[in-house]
Amino acid sequence: MSETDFLAGYDPGAYPRPSLTVDLVLLGLRDGRPATLLLKRAQQPHAGRWALPGSFVALDETLDAAAERVLREKAGISGIHIEQLYTFGGLDRDPRMRVVSVAYLALLPEPAFAEALAGMPGLSAAIIAVPWSGEAGGPVAALSADGRRTGETLPLAFDHADILALAILRLRGKLDYSDVAFALLPEHFTLRQLQDVHEAILGTRLNKPAFRRRMLDRGWLEPTGSREAGTSFRPAELYRSRNPR
Repeated sequence: MSETDFLAGYDPGAYPRPSLTVDLVLLGLRDGRPATLLLKRAQQPHAGRWALPGSFVALDETLDAAAERVLREKAGISGIHIEQLYTFGGLDRDPRMRVVSVAYLALLPEPAFAEALAGMPGLSAAIIAVPWSGEAGGPVAALSADGRRTGETLPLAFDHADILALAILRLRGKLDYSDVAFALLPEHFTLRQLQDVHEAILGTRLNKPAFRRRMLDRGWLEPTGSREAGTSFRPAELYRSRNPR
């Protein structure tokens, strides 16, 4: 039998098919801690709970195109780098039916994070509270960064706490061998700002001289020849990444 004949008689409904979604972890920093952007669900299931921006994938849509659509329509952001984080396929992750979700990760410097928050009224910033150290992994919580209820634990929908936990775990694992931290910084930054990013992701304080020596020795940084402005003390030197993202 030829492939043409086989396909002509093939029944695509012969096997059960799970639905497919994409969910976006839009991660930045707030008050020296990792934060993400969430939406409050208005409809069941999990009405009233908070969720990562996401959507079902259309039949004529690639995964990347679906993720970019969600980024544009639900976060008001376009033209930034997003990458696949992990595929979540727990049997009971969605009470409606079998739903597999491909999670994407985008790292937003402070201006982009604030712009998204201000531009889309439905979005809310939440601090990612990480109770475990190192790369041990485990559950995380989302704490409201809304001025009216700062610190309030937000109930998360589906398995989105697991998705956020994996995003932090992945970043912690990449910090030591990649320049991923620069994606959370403006184009020009100080060594103090770079250390702040590392400390926020790792959840621990770092030795200042040792950290700066390590960063400079890696050759990832390029001096701009300028210093920060608007400080009441000796302005720090500004750097930029040699390989901008």
